Amino acid sequence: QVQLVESGGGLVQAGGSLRLSCVASGQISSITIMGWYRQVPGSPRELVARSTDDGATNYADSVNGRFTISRDDAKNTLYLHMNTVRPEDTAVYYCNVRARVGPRPFYGDYWGQGTQVTVSS
Repeated sequence: QVQLVESGGGLVQAGGSLRLSCVASGQISSITIMGWYRQVPGSPRELVARSTDDGATNYADSVNGRFTISRDDAKNTLYLHMNTVRPEDTAVYYCNVRARVGPRPFYGDYWGQGTQVTVSS
């Protein structure tokens, strides 16, 4: 299986910056897509940013130009650099990875436990 551990969440003032990290571990053979999602109570989980193994990235319109996703494939680590944060960015942020485990021929989706980000106005 794959374990994902997020870190870097916390309380930040509007206009400030924060960096989230997600480390994937386990019997990982390969990872294709790595992404960040967020969720507020009463709302569905939404995509924030996603990175593919061929270098492509895409962002939600609400964060485009403010957030940057990056990954270190040698360390199986994903980052989210959050700049000029806003109160509406307050949410639990989840790391998601599509990975192949051991000798299995198929890919599965794995989720972290989430990290709270709170932006004060």
